[in-house]
Amino acid sequence: MNNKKKIFQSVLPATIAACMISMSTGAIAADSDPIKVGVMLPFSGVYAGLGESTRNGLKQALKEKGYTIAGRPVELIEMDTEAKPARAPEITSSLVDNQKADFVIGPVHSGVAMGMIKTIKGKDSIMIIPNAGANAATGAFCQPNVFRTSFSSWQTAFPMGKEAYDMGYKKIVTMSWNYGFGKESLEAFNESFTKAGGEVIKEMLVPFPKTEFQSYLTEIASIKPDAVFVFFAGGGAVKFVKDYDAMGLKGKIPLLGSGFLTEGTTTAQGPAAEGVITTLHYADALDIPKNKSFRQDYETLYGKPADLFAVQGYDAGQLIVDAVTATNGNTADKAALIQQMGQLEIDSPRGAFHFSKSHNPIQTIYLRKVVDGQNTVVKTSYAGLEDPARGCKL
Repeated sequence: MNNKKKIFQSVLPATIAACMISMSTGAIAADSDPIKVGVMLPFSGVYAGLGESTRNGLKQALKEKGYTIAGRPVELIEMDTEAKPARAPEITSSLVDNQKADFVIGPVHSGVAMGMIKTIKGKDSIMIIPNAGANAATGAFCQPNVFRTSFSSWQTAFPMGKEAYDMGYKKIVTMSWNYGFGKESLEAFNESFTKAGGEVIKEMLVPFPKTEFQSYLTEIASIKPDAVFVFFAGGGAVKFVKDYDAMGLKGKIPLLGSGFLTEGTTTAQGPAAEGVITTLHYADALDIPKNKSFRQDYETLYGKPADLFAVQGYDAGQLIVDAVTATNGNTADKAALIQQMGQLEIDSPRGAFHFSKSHNPIQTIYLRKVVDGQNTVVKTSYAGLEDPARGCKL
C-alpha cells in the first residue's frame, strides 16, 4: 500500500498530493469518531421500569460487540422523557441538532413518539422506536429515517379476531381504555373478527386511567357474550383480570386480550390470570435458541428476568450493529445506511424478522395462554404479519 502511494504521489503535482493526504487524514479521523446514539426513554415516572428494561436490552446488544462497531466506539447519550409528550420536541432537537446523534432510540409512550417524529423529519439522525405502538408512526406519519423494532397496535390485536372465531366464539364484547392505543386495538380485533363472520355486540370504552370496572363487568354478565376481548396494560390489566375473576366471570365467559393484558402482570394477577388467552409477538418461554441465550445473558448481566421491552431494546441495538457493520462504519451517508437497514433481517429472541416498506417489523404473532403464571405459546397465530401501514407514502 505504501509503495502504491509513493508512485501515485510522484505522478501528481505536489499541491494535489498534499490535498489528497489531507483528505485521507480527515477520513481516518472521521472513522475513529464515536457513533453517537441518543436514548430517549422514561427513566422516572410511571413508565420508568419499561425504560430501564429497554435500555438494558440496548446495552446488552452493544456490550456483545464491546461497544465498538466496525472499529468505531459507541457513545450513549441518555435523556429522560418522563413519558411526557410535551418534552419530546425539545429533547429530540437537543440530540439531533446539538449532539449530532447518528441514531435516536425511543420512546416508550406513543404520544412522545409522535412529537419525536415531527421533530426529526428531514434530519440526518435515524430514529428507532423500541416500543411505542401508535399505528401512525409507521402509517400516515411514516418517514425514511424512522424505523420500529417493536409492533403496531394493529399487529398485536388483529390475529386474535380470527383466533376467537375459530375457537367458536361468534358474539363478543370488547373493552378498553378510551385512548388511542386501546381504540386502535379494538378496531384491529373487530376488523378480523367480523371478517371471519363474528359480531361485536358491545364496545365498552373506559375513561383513562379509571380502574373501577365493576359496573362494566356487571353489564357483561347480563349480556352473556361468548367471550370478551380487552386491551388493558400494567396496573389496569392487573386490576381488570382480578376483578373479572372476583365477579365470577372467569369460569363462565372466556377472557381474551391483546398480549399486554398478561405481559409482565401475571405475578400480580396470580391465579386470576390462569387460562387467559392473548396474542403477542413474544413470550418468555418461546422455544428459540436465540431467546434462551438472550434471557440467560440478560439475567447474568442484570440479576432479573428479561421481558418484552428488553427484547425490543436489544433488537434496536442489533439493528444499529448490523447496519453500521454492513456499511463498514460509514454513518455519514445516511441514505445508504437507511437503505441497508431496510434490507436487514434481525435475529431476534422473538424469532427472526425483517422490515416492511414503512419500516415496521414483519413478524410472527403467537397465540399465548397463561399456564402456571407464565405466558406459554399455544401456537403460531400468524407468521410474517405485516402491518397495513395505512396512509404511508414511502
